[in-house]
Amino acid sequence: MESLERKLRYSFHDRELLSEALNHSSYANEHRSGLSSNERLEFLGDSVLGFVAAEFLFKRYGDLPEGDLTRMRASLVCEQSLYSVAKELELGRYLKLGRGEEAGGGRERQSILADAVEAVFAAVYLDGGIGQAQALIDRVLLSQSPDTEERRDYKTTLQEVVQRRSGQVLTYRMVSQSGPDHNKTFLFEVSLNGEAIGRGEGHSKKEAEQAAARDALADMPDTFL
Repeated sequence: MESLERKLRYSFHDRELLSEALNHSSYANEHRSGLSSNERLEFLGDSVLGFVAAEFLFKRYGDLPEGDLTRMRASLVCEQSLYSVAKELELGRYLKLGRGEEAGGGRERQSILADAVEAVFAAVYLDGGIGQAQALIDRVLLSQSPDTEERRDYKTTLQEVVQRRSGQVLTYRMVSQSGPDHNKTFLFEVSLNGEAIGRGEGHSKKEAEQAAARDALADMPDTFL
């Protein structure tokens, strides 16, 4: 337990909270009555994480609309992001699992590890308050994430912008592709009502479309924005 606290850089006043955060439901069900699983803490931790991530994005990106902020928050707090945190903390080795879950590889299961991370966030919140929880979340998740700018869905943003006027039609087309099969580069063009408004390259078609949408947004007339 002390080694996990060192990784968290937080020492618990009530270690029972951390212990509960590591109790999977399969373990609680196999042991004495009254032993709590981490499910309630996971529920609370989800809300704590959502609030901290929302405040982080609100302060960092003061010019972005609500839709962009919502999408970026979803990306930050998704199961894959939490799983990465769990792997970095080696949280799997501290989990308490039932025999069946243990045999089934539960210590490496993405959903179990992601849920346990949220439970740990809640345990820190209950033990030390929102400031300590915020510091932990920033340290292990927010400051470790790729720049949130890279997570923006430019295609969706561009679609929302042009739809502010009725009758607008966006289309994407591949202009060219080059390079060997294992490392192709695609060039895409996006058009508004048949007129090209942006181009972009990427190593996948989806990436090239996003780059084209980003290029279009950069040059979007003020009358649309």
